Amino acid sequence: MPSRPLWLELISLAVVAIGIAVLIKTFLIQPFYIPSDSMVPTILPNDRVMVSKLSYRFGEPRRGDLIVFVSPFNDEFDRETFLESVVRHVVEAVGIRTASADDLIKRIVAVAGDEVMVREGRLYINGAEVDEPYLLEPGVMPDFGPVVVPADSVFVMGDNRAISYDSTRFGAIPEDHILGEAVVRIWPLDRFGAVDVRE
Repeated sequence: MPSRPLWLELISLAVVAIGIAVLIKTFLIQPFYIPSDSMVPTILPNDRVMVSKLSYRFGEPRRGDLIVFVSPFNDEFDRETFLESVVRHVVEAVGIRTASADDLIKRIVAVAGDEVMVREGRLYINGAEVDEPYLLEPGVMPDFGPVVVPADSVFVMGDNRAISYDSTRFGAIPEDHILGEAVVRIWPLDRFGAVDVRE
């Protein structure tokens, strides 16, 4: 049986490699670049984090989780067809384009059914004050709420509350807009390791 030409073998290998990369990015894990300082001191500007796509396939969002999600102002996400989604995953997987600049990273502070309120710079969930040692500067939030988080949604806030544009401005995030949970910081190398989201 004659062997296939080298060029055909190379094309076959490239197709398989791209297919594997797309599957990994779509269903397992994806890197994200963080350009903003809304999550300081937990995540610093220019950090790169790996986001697990499996976290919420087998579990529910929890208070304290750091999530990457589609911006509520990204109208293209809800209108994207299946074919457009496939093309986007392929070009992102091979590095032709990076993940959307509209993707945001924040901390879940409340889940569906929770009542959220801010009084005198302190966060209250279901009437109880939340201890937030991870904040850059506690006590800088304006009064807010109370509001109840809708079904199948989460309420998110940044750790740098003085500048964070979050659910106090744009409301709760539908769970189907969550891209995954930030689990590992991969850059810079001197800070490589698990993202300890509840420090």
